[in-house]
Amino acid sequence: MRAAVLSGHDLRELAVTDTALPEPGPGEVVVKVETVGVNQLDLNVIAGVGPGARAALPRILGIDPAGVIVDVGEGVDVARIGEPVAVKPNIPCGSCAACAIGAEEDCPRQSVVGVHRDGGAAEFVTVPATSAFARPGLDAAQATAVMHSAAIVLNAVEETGVAPGDRMLVMGAGGTLGRAAVAIGLHRSARVTAASRRPLDAIGSERIVTAPDNSALEAALAHEEPFDALVDVTGHAPTLGVGIATLGWGGRAVFCSASVDPDLRIDARDFYLRRKRLSGVASAGYRHVREALELAASGVIPDLVGDRYPLDDIVRAYTAFPTKKNGKVIIDVR
Repeated sequence: MRAAVLSGHDLRELAVTDTALPEPGPGEVVVKVETVGVNQLDLNVIAGVGPGARAALPRILGIDPAGVIVDVGEGVDVARIGEPVAVKPNIPCGSCAACAIGAEEDCPRQSVVGVHRDGGAAEFVTVPATSAFARPGLDAAQATAVMHSAAIVLNAVEETGVAPGDRMLVMGAGGTLGRAAVAIGLHRSARVTAASRRPLDAIGSERIVTAPDNSALEAALAHEEPFDALVDVTGHAPTLGVGIATLGWGGRAVFCSASVDPDLRIDARDFYLRRKRLSGVASAGYRHVREALELAASGVIPDLVGDRYPLDDIVRAYTAFPTKKNGKVIIDVR
């Protein structure tokens, strides 16, 4: 089969080549891949930094494939063959305290497709059957875009405890995760403010704040009524700090990325006296995945698909990825 194989920590060492077909083990399925996303985590694997440093090379990249099940291993219902699915990339261990209470998103021993095991930038990929989710009403590209974007954001919004009527600030609202966060906040009847460095088209009734830098963002939010909840997907800690400062009494902040500038500085006295809370969300649970796919199929979450590249152009896709801001970058495998 054709697959994008990384042999060293340099983009020049990524090549689409012929590799052996995968075989399903017990409890696993083989998915014939149609699409897979381009993610910051892929770039971390290529560079050998952060969570990507744990990837043993050579490795087939691609964390969020979607396609059709074509084979199953021992213990998996053969009726699943032919089922269109999307793959949840974070695989919980199944035996820790978090997994025992159904909070697999917080499993400390979770592994990731395309990092700790071969991924979906290939014609076929083998994954646990429990990680392959039915995607009724969604084509493969839409399901790939939702899987590692909307599901994580859904977890983040849930973590903030946002309630109808709450004032919710989304920072990084122009990106894939940000658009999903705005849509989910509106769906939960929050009063949403969407902050972005570039002009945006409204999804619904959200207020849009355009600010090219943190100074402009501070000025734009200076006279706002304090926010109840903040979802930050910028990956930029100084921007997260600006958002935390806008929270009111008992305000809850969640960030879903920390890939750009990790140096977070906050007013500790204000944080303490106003009883603020801050959480990091880096993955999604099974329930978040199911709900995100359902919300996308029902039209609550807008189309998140951006630029698309064929598998043979995957190096060009990774090269261009940092500049792509118009949706999820998709690799068309089939």
